[in-house]
Amino acid sequence: MSVPGTPAVATHDYDLPTLRGRVESVLTSEIAHQRDSLAPLGHDVVPLVDAIADLLEAGKRLRAAFCDWGYRATGGVHTEGIVTVAAAMEMFQAAALIHDDVMDDSRTRRGRPTAHVRFGEIHTAHDWSGEPERYGLAGAILAGNLCLVWCDEMVARAALPADELARSRTVFDEMRTHLMAGQFLDMHVATAGWDDLHEADRIARSRTVVRYKSAQYSVAHPLLIGARAAGISDTDAAHLREYGLALGEAFQFRDDLLGVFGDPTTTGKPAGDDLREGKRTVLLALALGAEDTTDARLLADRVGDPALTDADVADLRAAITGSGAVRRLESLIDEGVHAARGHLRAVEGITDAGRAALDSLIDAATQREA
Repeated sequence: MSVPGTPAVATHDYDLPTLRGRVESVLTSEIAHQRDSLAPLGHDVVPLVDAIADLLEAGKRLRAAFCDWGYRATGGVHTEGIVTVAAAMEMFQAAALIHDDVMDDSRTRRGRPTAHVRFGEIHTAHDWSGEPERYGLAGAILAGNLCLVWCDEMVARAALPADELARSRTVFDEMRTHLMAGQFLDMHVATAGWDDLHEADRIARSRTVVRYKSAQYSVAHPLLIGARAAGISDTDAAHLREYGLALGEAFQFRDDLLGVFGDPTTTGKPAGDDLREGKRTVLLALALGAEDTTDARLLADRVGDPALTDADVADLRAAITGSGAVRRLESLIDEGVHAARGHLRAVEGITDAGRAALDSLIDAATQREA
């Protein structure tokens, strides 16, 4: 099923496929290095690395692109070194995805079993003692932790001058701290509920989660890690941060639409998973609205039920669409795109090629079907 209102993907005037290839080469080398490092532990730890390697095989590489162009657009010259840092952004995302899947009890990711499901299946296949689910959860948590460790190693080893690494490190550390707290905030909001909140408060609370769980680490932080390494001015950095936050929020809003209306063969996740998980998204806040309607009551009663059938999901989709929430969220995406372009225009110390690339990345982040 197509996402209502999704525009056609634009043609980009920068070479993202080449960057993807370079990033994937770095990640392949990193996995090989870590396999060698863990070889003394024996064959039992091979599945741990395999789970990470398989997850890293896919991905849009947008975080890497923002890091790379944040550096090159603002005058960075050590282009080989920044690719390692850009690849580290993908390793960091792998950690976030693995842990997020544990928290949400997601069963698939990118068309494959999630890490905790995969480890549980290994346990079952060998008929080991204990509970497969606990083994799976423990394995996934440790796999995610390994990604965090390796991400840090990659940044530390990157072929950048010491002063450039030092400038980027502050943003890198902030990114890791804010994401972990943002993950907790997401869990807290879902658990504490929002039945007693008005529509505006629900939207505000959801947007706070979006900012700290997604917008920063998806766009703003990778972009600034690169730009700070290149020596961007504080004034330009402030505009790039606002560009990143506005675009990162729009990026997540598109994800929210895909989580409900996306085609599983394209997104790699079952349709309606976000509804079964009960994610407190801005889309849901808009759909619940400010009035007590039949559709709003249906959503309030059924969202968060893991036993939702495909027919139930179809009913909830219809209720969301009928509420006008899709149209309103598309408007918020448009607002984010407009704001991002405005802040990009305000950046002075940027190359023409960099400005064009960052403008094209706005479309890549928001006009997509996966």
